[in-house]
Amino acid sequence: MSDEIIRVLKMVEEGKISSEKAAEIINALKNQEERPKIENKNLKVLKIKVVSEDGDNVNVTLPVNFVKTLIKSTGKLPVNIEGINANDIDINAIIGAIDSGIEGKFVDIKSEDGDIIEISIE
Repeated sequence: MSDEIIRVLKMVEEGKISSEKAAEIINALKNQEERPKIENKNLKVLKIKVVSEDGDNVNVTLPVNFVKTLIKSTGKLPVNIEGINANDIDINAIIGAIDSGIEGKFVDIKSEDGDIIEISIE
């Protein structure tokens, strides 16, 4: 079972999405897997990096098409990062960045506690 499907099932288990939304996402993932594999050096990924002063570091890399599908289905990012309130992240800005083809770092935050949060599209 792919990591993405496991993440979707975990979101259902945690009550973050309904089973109907999970089925839609899983079907989209399976359709994506069934497509012929084409080497694409332009495949973009969303990277989220959190460096915590407490040592709780997070590095997440997800294909932007997967992220866009999940955001449209759930209304939020497909990651749960401790210390970050999902309501503080402008989901429309992320979708806008994906749709406009922006590349590079578009969120770069350093908190008073020394925690660093970076979100980029590469």
